[in-house]
Amino acid sequence: MRSSLPAPALRMLQSSMALLIRLIRALWVFGLILGSYLFHLFLLRLFREWEIAPDGQELPVAPPWLVERRKRVDERNAKRLLAGTLSLRGVYIKLGQVLSIMGGFLPRVYAKELESLQDAVPPRPYEELVRAFQRSLGKHPRELFATIEEEPLAAASLGQVHRATLPDGRDVAVKFLYPGIRGVVATDMKVIRLAMWVYRSFVPIQNIEVVHDSLEDLLRRETDYVHEARCMERVYANYADQDDILVPEVIPFASTRDVLTMTFMEGAKITSFDEIAALGIDRVAIATRLVQCFYQQVFVDRFFHADPHPGNFLVQAGPTPSQPKIVILDFGAICDVEEQTVNGMVDVLRGFFEQRDELVLSGIETIGFHAPGGDRALLESTVKTYFEKLLKIEDRTAGALMRADASELESLIDPEVERQNLRRLMRSVRYPDGWFYVERASVLMFWLAGQIAPDLDTLQVGFPYVMPLIADRLARANA
Repeated sequence: MRSSLPAPALRMLQSSMALLIRLIRALWVFGLILGSYLFHLFLLRLFREWEIAPDGQELPVAPPWLVERRKRVDERNAKRLLAGTLSLRGVYIKLGQVLSIMGGFLPRVYAKELESLQDAVPPRPYEELVRAFQRSLGKHPRELFATIEEEPLAAASLGQVHRATLPDGRDVAVKFLYPGIRGVVATDMKVIRLAMWVYRSFVPIQNIEVVHDSLEDLLRRETDYVHEARCMERVYANYADQDDILVPEVIPFASTRDVLTMTFMEGAKITSFDEIAALGIDRVAIATRLVQCFYQQVFVDRFFHADPHPGNFLVQAGPTPSQPKIVILDFGAICDVEEQTVNGMVDVLRGFFEQRDELVLSGIETIGFHAPGGDRALLESTVKTYFEKLLKIEDRTAGALMRADASELESLIDPEVERQNLRRLMRSVRYPDGWFYVERASVLMFWLAGQIAPDLDTLQVGFPYVMPLIADRLARANA
């Protein structure tokens, strides 16, 4: 029997049903994970043992067999989360990437599983994008472009890019936002908020919900191409006097909130090492210039790329092998960095180079990691423990971390806190406002530079961009 509903109403109903099914699938994935942890918690309360702390207090502890079982639960749930993320795609790809870098807040097995996520998905049919293009611009792509390729150059979680030619002969890249993706994002964020609430009940770090809010803000930015066009123009202006950093130009008459057209940029993907070698470009020079670019964005421009994964950078040959040109792409995740975050990071870096733990502690507090009402002494002693470990490491490059074995890495991240104090330590930590973007970008940039040139000391390369801020701080203190 044919539906009696008008076509627009039928499409709306079909869209709503699709979102409902997606919601149920997501809740099923997260529900399985939650259920397994709740059952483990039940076993823990049923079979827990007791030990006497140094202060005479009786504390609950898990028997050895439950400790081992918890490891298996973590491994199984990490695989479940990865499989669910790959199945649901969209926002969950983004979430998985965020969780993969939160090594301090999740069991290590989660980071290990989720680091395999790539920001590439099967493309949508071209005809579907054409209909969305016509709704957005009022014209068929053939009316605006002399030619357009139906096969995409790249497909990601929120949209895909096609190559085209303008009537005046210029090559351009046309970025299509997937139709209906904003509704998908809104649905997915409801599930993620619920998951974050559950996570907080197990890991009581204050203000952890800011991760959800920041991810929601990031997705709002990345699904608004008017915003991305403005960011692209601002970054273009920031590098106008640097010939080796290239940024596309916006084509305004073919750009809207759902479509972004920009000049086409040639180049090899920054991690296509065979192609880079064929071009005769020095990889250390690429990584060095990339890190310098990032430090300039954070500490000078205060406007930085918060999604520096390999797909967002191309490389061109420069005048010499040691003078490559770097192309920056994808500007939806670019954002401002807050003044207090910069001030705190300057103190942390200065304390690290001068080997002064009081400066590191001051910087951490300035950024906002200390939770009001938390155990300040416990937090400070933990930070000092980490600081002393870092000072003992002679090789702090990405390559050194990649070469380290599991026991060395576990020793490095071990807070060396008594079991009975671990939960108190978590309650003493607050996830700072504005830190989400900086943490994500810094970790992604460190590992990207490490893939290109594993033995590059990124701190040493970036320090000249921090030094003027330190000098200014010292001058004001001595005035």
